[in-house]
Amino acid sequence: MAEYVEKSGLKVDSQLVDFIEKEALPGTKVDPLRFWIGLSLYVTAFAPRNRAFLAIRDNLQTQIDDWHHAHGPVANDPAGYEKFLRQVGYIVPEPEDFSIETTGLDPEITSICGPQLVVPVSNARYALNAANARWGSLFDALYGTDVISRDGALAPGKGYNPERGAAVFARAAEFLDGAFPLTVGSHADVSSYALDYANGLCSIVIDDGRTTLADPSQFVGYRQVGEDLVLLLRHNGLHVEINIDRSNSVGKTHKAGIADVVVESAITTIQDCEDSVAAVDTEDKVAVYRNWLGLMNGTLSETFEKGGKTITRRLNADRVYTALNGSTLTFKGRSLLLVRNVGHLMTTKAILDRDNQEIGEGLMDAVITTLCALHDKTNSATGAIYIVKPKMHGPDEVAFSCEIFGGVERLLGLPENTIKIGIMDEERRTSANLKACIRAARHRVFFINTGFLDRTGDEIHTSMEAGPVLRKDDIKAEAWLGAYEDRNVLIGLRCGFSGKAQIGKGMWAKPDDMAEMLKVKIGHPRSGANTAWVPSPTAATLHALHYHEVDVFEAQKRRHNQETPGLGALFSMPALDPSTLSREQIVRELENNSQGILGYVVRWVQQGVGCSKVPDINNVGLMEDRATCRISSQAVANWLRHGVVSKDEVVSTFERMAAVVDEQNAGDPIYRPMAGNFQSVAFQAALDLALHGAEQPSGYTEPILHKRRLQVKAREAAKP
Repeated sequence: MAEYVEKSGLKVDSQLVDFIEKEALPGTKVDPLRFWIGLSLYVTAFAPRNRAFLAIRDNLQTQIDDWHHAHGPVANDPAGYEKFLRQVGYIVPEPEDFSIETTGLDPEITSICGPQLVVPVSNARYALNAANARWGSLFDALYGTDVISRDGALAPGKGYNPERGAAVFARAAEFLDGAFPLTVGSHADVSSYALDYANGLCSIVIDDGRTTLADPSQFVGYRQVGEDLVLLLRHNGLHVEINIDRSNSVGKTHKAGIADVVVESAITTIQDCEDSVAAVDTEDKVAVYRNWLGLMNGTLSETFEKGGKTITRRLNADRVYTALNGSTLTFKGRSLLLVRNVGHLMTTKAILDRDNQEIGEGLMDAVITTLCALHDKTNSATGAIYIVKPKMHGPDEVAFSCEIFGGVERLLGLPENTIKIGIMDEERRTSANLKACIRAARHRVFFINTGFLDRTGDEIHTSMEAGPVLRKDDIKAEAWLGAYEDRNVLIGLRCGFSGKAQIGKGMWAKPDDMAEMLKVKIGHPRSGANTAWVPSPTAATLHALHYHEVDVFEAQKRRHNQETPGLGALFSMPALDPSTLSREQIVRELENNSQGILGYVVRWVQQGVGCSKVPDINNVGLMEDRATCRISSQAVANWLRHGVVSKDEVVSTFERMAAVVDEQNAGDPIYRPMAGNFQSVAFQAALDLALHGAEQPSGYTEPILHKRRLQVKAREAAKP
């Protein structure tokens, strides 16, 4: 049971009080008494309004359900559907053209295009790895992934494979030729790189003949220690190191002595408190906040065993070079860190208001993540605090989030608009009103992003009563999804984002399939997106190559005047005619969704793991978080609602798939099997998401997952 301390009329869990008073407030200029009085006023002002917005969501959903009961799918009367949505306030009038007015942003947001990592801040090791992924080894990324074929003579093996190494050298030279072409020849043929001190150039030798970079201005600096030389190059705003070290085990095998090509990779990183985190009580939330504080003040470290060695990981230092004029060049050694708060839905027992009601968890996140950011020593050069706000429904909720941030600024004595807002365009009402959402945040917005996973989950839930939903793979080919992605970019450009703020795209979910990622994900910068999510530091290094191949700002210029898809295209997903599917197809889809739900939920509930690589039904590892679980659970709930499958069929399929998930987790010593134990909390949680998915608010998974995880934690705490 929580022990509460009275603070200015609030009841605050003692664990949170200790963290705030002993760790978060010291070192700031915020007086503890002022903090608690201010927090009490903040809760009084915003907690009732938070609850009111949730009631509006429920009311709108009820009206949409009623419309579908009366009219059927949208396709039966698309004009009538749009008119109805305007009448009930789901769609608001589109504002006149405007440009965002956000100031005080870092260059990583305004002018540097590149990959973005998303990582659970609850895991210190992962959080540090992501923060340190600003620079990544291209040689390691190529050698260790399927970008280089793993077949035949190129198979990695236990030791270093020189033939595979040669293929890495060739692929890296191909990249250098594209980004940093020579006046004559290829980087693959270079026998020597050196400095031409007299002329301030990179001197390059091919077959005893000298050549240079076709654009000498790309050579911006160097670092030299003895015979070891690092050449610093720049292209499309991104930096690349060529590390020359002929004594290195890799460098001695390379014609020019290149030991590595180091690529500026994860330009920004979202340290996540939301979908990739399983934080269900005060203990969990304090652990999340403590890691974020450690990132801000530079003290976070993690010690672990790897390869028989003890390793301690900390934040990387900046990278220092000598400029061509002899001055010192310093570049950040870490990603610019953003923090994702939770949305408006969930409440927390960590703080009770004057009426003994739980306050919105998002309200608490806004205050405490900002308080921790007051300790920032090296992150933002401008003093900005970047909060990504997810799962907002429409412009009124965006405006409310901005008011919340204003309240936090007043509470903590910060200048107005210090806190910047990232708008996750992942809910249907936000997509339909994106321009109005941006306008509501025009003084704070630094980022818009498409989250196609949550967006699909909300599409299914919003249209739950319209009819059976298509299979997941078929949804990906539907026109509405393309319209959604295009609207995000084009509306962002029309609102003046180019050169001012980020336009982002969603995650690559297959961390082991980097060859396919290199083929597919180049579509994101080509679409005009400044950034896109990747699942690992290695993926960030590889995805960074796309931003050398594509000049995003030129892509944005090409797209700027393209016609924005209309709302008709956005609302165009059809209902499924079940008679078009064979029984085998229905069974297979149900098995696929059931296995995915179970594989994710069992780790969430049993172990408190909010994001992990989960094998799908074909044993392909996929990065799963609550967004993917939301799609699968809503898909099953929808088919159950419309009689495509029966409750008995759903239950029996879940029971059958439990055995599959058990086998996939057989190597995990702390995993507890579900097959034969169908009353286990984890199995029942997964089944709840399917059987009761239709009545979950917006189809979110959090209420069920939190409830079940708390049950497991209570049982564990009760053990002697």
